[in-house]
Amino acid sequence: MPAKKIQSAGRDTAKVMNRSDLCRRLTAKLTHEEAVIGGIGNTHFDLWASGQRPQNFYMLGSMGLAVPIAFGVALAQPQRRVFSLEGDGSLLMQLGSLGTVAKYGPKNLAIIVFDNGIYQITGAQPTLTSFGTDLVAIAKGAGLAQSAWAADEAHYEELIDAALKREGPWFIAARTGTQPPAGLTERDPAKIRGRFMQGLGASK
Repeated sequence: MPAKKIQSAGRDTAKVMNRSDLCRRLTAKLTHEEAVIGGIGNTHFDLWASGQRPQNFYMLGSMGLAVPIAFGVALAQPQRRVFSLEGDGSLLMQLGSLGTVAKYGPKNLAIIVFDNGIYQITGAQPTLTSFGTDLVAIAKGAGLAQSAWAADEAHYEELIDAALKREGPWFIAARTGTQPPAGLTERDPAKIRGRFMQGLGASK
């Protein structure tokens, strides 16, 4: 039986949603020690606030690395579902990673990007998505056929369910507002790394 076709909203018609709420909706569905890589800034702050898990990694200080790190985890542990949470500004700095993901096609990887159109934590400077850049169109052009804009919260959850049950890679984009983060991550890189490695069974 052919896979169910992916439904996608348009960027301009997608509902603007709450980033913290979307993080909580994702983590509520994680019941099999799935790995989640949170990009820098508000993306991983909200991941942290949604409930700390040893399988969560909170990126500190380097823009654009959530997708490459998640890609590496997905290749190293193909039996584990892996999610990358990234912001539009960070993803724009590492667009080449989408082509790399498409080339190698890890079936257990899902990329989620929260697009609010600004670099929120550095002064709300507009990103290119504010001027018409469509990240889903870019992802499809890079070779990620299973790419979609979430129309609303219910559709977002449908896409997460598909990423948990069906073969990837997946690219899920959601428009988000400019609400402040729900919490702040502890800034201890060694502790974050060590806990994550233990969560993946990579160290004792």
